[in-house]
Amino acid sequence: QVQVVESGGGLVQPGGSLRLSCAASGSIFGINPMSWYRQAPGKERELVAAMYNGGHTNYADFVKGRFTISRANAKNTVYLQMNSLKPEDTAVYYCNVLVTGSGRNWWGQGTQVTVSS
Repeated sequence: QVQVVESGGGLVQPGGSLRLSCAASGSIFGINPMSWYRQAPGKERELVAAMYNGGHTNYADFVKGRFTISRANAKNTVYLQMNSLKPEDTAVYYCNVLVTGSGRNWWGQGTQVTVSS
């Protein structure tokens, strides 16, 4: 069993910043990748950013240059630094981890990010 817990969401004004955190624990031999997704009301869940072992990253076009994903491997923790936030970034942000060996995906419960003046 794997537990995935996100934190750091909230209400922020346009142009502001937030930092999300995600910690995975449980029966984990390895994780690759650790990713952030988001889902806005009435829309499908979409990939925001992913970080792979070795440091390779992948970003959605709509966050390039504004968001940065980073990872503390020893702690199975991933962060998402979000700068220059826009109202269209409003969504529930989910952390996803792919556990190596089992090949199973695990999701967190999500954290709400609201960008509004």
